[in-house]
Amino acid sequence: MDSTLSDEALMVRARNGDTNAFAELYDRHAAHAFRLAQGICHDIGRAEDVVQEGFLAIWHNRAGFRPEKGSFKAWSTRIVKNRAIDSHRGAASRPPLQATEEPSEAPDGESKSVQDQVIARSESGALLVSLWELPAAQAEVISLAYFGELSHSEIASQLDLPSGTVKGRMRLGLEKLRKEMGVLS
Repeated sequence: MDSTLSDEALMVRARNGDTNAFAELYDRHAAHAFRLAQGICHDIGRAEDVVQEGFLAIWHNRAGFRPEKGSFKAWSTRIVKNRAIDSHRGAASRPPLQATEEPSEAPDGESKSVQDQVIARSESGALLVSLWELPAAQAEVISLAYFGELSHSEIASQLDLPSGTVKGRMRLGLEKLRKEMGVLS
């Protein structure tokens, strides 16, 4: 496959059933999708499943991709992010069958109590719910920054946006999250 083709050119080929073009898109974007999914799910196995399900959905819905509405990377990231959030919500609503995790280490080197772990998971779940309530553009930049571990400039590049727009969306989204979650700034 010609690796100089743009994502959008590869998607045109994939729309016509070219599995090699789709494989190239997967190779380009799967690692980023996995980091994003792992950041949301906090579980390697579920993150792997989310990426697989996300790319399967992308393949099945490839005719729905519209390059005039945004880049392939932004479109695929949104699909994977939504799947990851759904997976996290589903896992949070089911109690674990068996406690197999060791207690996490607290910053001072002591193990966190079960109560501390429950509170941390509850706060994480509340954050995801609040993030889901934000306008899509703001939720996307915050998700990419915190779950995808991207810088403002990397987000701007990925979404084909000016850096100032990314920073503005980030600021507005974080302000709304603070209000939503009752955190004083």
